Amino acid sequence: MEPTNSNGIPRLGVRELRSDLATQVRRAGTGERLIVTVDGTPVAQLGPIYPDAQPGVESLAAAGLLRLPLRSDHPGAPTDLPLLPIDANPDRILGELRGDPPRRR
Repeated sequence: MEPTNSNGIPRLGVRELRSDLATQVRRAGTGERLIVTVDGTPVAQLGPIYPDAQPGVESLAAAGLLRLPLRSDHPGAPTDLPLLPIDANPDRILGELRGDPPRRR
C-alpha cells in the first residue's frame, strides 16, 4: 500500500516514478491522480488530461484550492422541507409552521 496525502490521493517518490514510469502514466490515464514527492515534499501532480471539462473536487483539493471534509458522517441537505412560494411573506409562513391562526389584513 502506498502512502496517501490527507485528501486520499496517492503519493509517489520521484525515484519510484522513474523506476516505473510507464505504469504510473497508465494509472494517470485511467483517471487516477498521483502526487509526486522529492524527499517527502510534494512537488508535482500526475493525472489525466480533460481538455474541456471543469476541474473536479479532487483536482481542486490536490492543487490546494480547497480542503475535503475531514468527516464523512455529516447528513446531507434535508429533503423533506416544504416548497415555499417565492413571494411568500416570512411572517405568514412562520405563523403557519407554528400553527397560529391566519391574520386579517
